[in-house]
Amino acid sequence: MTQAVNPVPPDAFLWEEDLPGGCHWSGLMRRGTALRLTDRSGRANLAALFVRADERLERYNMPDTLKAQHTAMLTRGHALYSDMGRVMCSILADTRGWHDTISGVSTDAGILARHGAAPYQTHRNAMHRSAEDGLLIELGKYGLGAPDLVANVNFFSKVAVDDDGALRFAVDHGAAGDWLDLRFDMDVIAVFSAALHPLDPRPDYAPGDVTLTAWRCGAAGADDPCRNACPENQRGFYRTDLLYR
Repeated sequence: MTQAVNPVPPDAFLWEEDLPGGCHWSGLMRRGTALRLTDRSGRANLAALFVRADERLERYNMPDTLKAQHTAMLTRGHALYSDMGRVMCSILADTRGWHDTISGVSTDAGILARHGAAPYQTHRNAMHRSAEDGLLIELGKYGLGAPDLVANVNFFSKVAVDDDGALRFAVDHGAAGDWLDLRFDMDVIAVFSAALHPLDPRPDYAPGDVTLTAWRCGAAGADDPCRNACPENQRGFYRTDLLYR
C-alpha cells in the first residue's frame, strides 16, 4: 500500500495546521475539499467523528460503512457513510494501509490507570488527555455532547483479531511521514483528537503529532475509484449527489 508522497498542487492549497499529540481540533470541511493527514512521528492515532454540517442529526455510521464495503478496516478506495446511507468522505490515497474502526476511544479512566495522573496544573500542555475528552470538547462547540459520541475511526492505528478472538494493537504498524488524503463528499464538521489509542500497550504517554493540510480536490466524478469500488458505493455517492443538485 506504500505510495510516494504526491505534493498538494500549489494552486489548490487552502491551509495547513499542526495538531500536537493529545490535542483536539474540529472544523467545517466543504464538499470538494480534502485533508491530508500526516503522522509526523509514526506514533499518531487520530480519533475522528464526522457530522453533516447543515443537519447535525446525520453523522458517521460505523456499521453501515463496514457492512456496505464488506470490511472491518479502512484504507484507500473506501467511503465513510452516514446513518442516512450517504457518503460523507472518502479515502483518495493512503500510505498506511489500515485504519482502525472497531476499538473506540481512550478514556480518562483508562489513561489514568495506564499512565498515571498528569493534570494541567502540574504538566501544562504536556498533561495527559484522552480521546473521549477531546472529542467531547470539540462536539460541545456545535451544541453536541455525550449522546453524539458514536463509534469512531482511529486513523493511523491497526487493530487485528488473533486466533483466540482477542483484539491486538499493532505497535509497529506506523512510520514517520505516513499520510492519507481524505476527500469530503458532503459539507461536514470533522472532529479529531490526537490522543492515544485505547489499546496502545506502550507504557509511555507519547501521543504523536499530526499535520492537517487542506486543499481543493473537486467532487467525485463518474469515474472516481471510491465511487466505483463496489455497487453499494455507487448508490451511496448517488444519494449524496442528490443533496447538491
